[in-house]
Amino acid sequence: MTLNRLIVACTCLVVMIAFPEAFATDWPQFQGRDRNAVSPEKGLLRTWPEAGPKVLWSVQVGPGYGAPSIRDGEVFVLDRKEDKVDILRCISLADGNELWNYTYDAPGTFGHTGSRTPPTVDEKYVYSVGMMGDFICTDRKTHQPVWRKNLVTDFGSDAPRWGVSQSPCLYKDLVIVAAQAVDAFVVAYDTASGKEVWKSPGLGLPGYVSPFVTTLAGVEQLVVIAAGNKPGTEKGTTAGISLGDGKVLWKYDGWQCYIPIPHPTPLPGDKLFITAGYGAGSAVIQVKKGTSGLEAVEVLKLAPEVCGSQIQQPILYKDFLYVNSNSNEERGGMRCLGLDGTVKWQTSGNDALPNFDKGAFILADDMIFAIDGKTGKLHLFDPNASGYKELAQAQVIEGRELWAPLALTNGKLLVRSQDVMKCLDVKNP
Repeated sequence: MTLNRLIVACTCLVVMIAFPEAFATDWPQFQGRDRNAVSPEKGLLRTWPEAGPKVLWSVQVGPGYGAPSIRDGEVFVLDRKEDKVDILRCISLADGNELWNYTYDAPGTFGHTGSRTPPTVDEKYVYSVGMMGDFICTDRKTHQPVWRKNLVTDFGSDAPRWGVSQSPCLYKDLVIVAAQAVDAFVVAYDTASGKEVWKSPGLGLPGYVSPFVTTLAGVEQLVVIAAGNKPGTEKGTTAGISLGDGKVLWKYDGWQCYIPIPHPTPLPGDKLFITAGYGAGSAVIQVKKGTSGLEAVEVLKLAPEVCGSQIQQPILYKDFLYVNSNSNEERGGMRCLGLDGTVKWQTSGNDALPNFDKGAFILADDMIFAIDGKTGKLHLFDPNASGYKELAQAQVIEGRELWAPLALTNGKLLVRSQDVMKCLDVKNP
């Protein structure tokens, strides 16, 4: 090792020792570091003044629902403008100033137009998927694309009715997305070159579920959900995919949704909690080793009026599930469920409690931060199975369809509407 490299390595080690939380609490992808809407961050405020947390900065964004991702003091958000271009923006976390952007043509429109999902960021690149299917790897230093694909035209498939909504998933030297084509439902690419490494067979119709990596029955694997037809002529599938070659490890088609959005939530005992709106309700399955490989066994089902989250990811905390059980059909409010499916409490049916509409929520420092998707109020509550216990609330943002996921790092909570993104100071000084 040369002297210069040794100095750089030692400097990096000193920085990591001095400021370990700066690396551990980054929010580099959809739903955070572990893709589960949970942050390891500590030392956050447990109450706010009436005006709410201090607004550190605010920036204008185009319409949409794509949340930011955060890494190394930089905020990355995929923006969209006038149904003509996508814009990958890099913003300083410290002051909200735009550091750079990369803009590319992406003409077209779908209902609920605008940005869709957060980019995924590693130490070198930003991986983003636009509403029209453009899948781009952008260099963080040069701010230019390294490679570019299109998940619709490359595989001759049709985009879902509301456009492509995919957040890339990183695994070793692979970046994985659900192209949702007839013969390529999930595709893995080499992160640096963009070369296709493997693809899975078709599993069903296109939906809006991003794949994620978990370990079930001792096997590290990718889990994904395919949509089914509304009349039931074609079944959707929840499946485990081999990370080595894209082969299907197991399938489960006992639960169906024609517009699936949240990805499954891992539970203890090699189980998965699956939920959606549109009358699908929820289910729990368990993945086991069978005589000919892995198999999925249904553990329980919950009717849509009991539990069904149309948009937001459920959170597991101390053996209880917290689910924003709102959809077009049901207004169940926030619900706390035991792992046996029993509802411990719910905020619906009580005008004194927030409903939360379809707003996002995350867990940090043993508290849940939750945005009401209709009112723009930020609620802070204690996740406790004995009942809903609110710690604080404040009006922090306004607008319609406030459904974008939240992002948190170093005591800074990022929220967005259809036209603005704000950085709130929630760190306990």
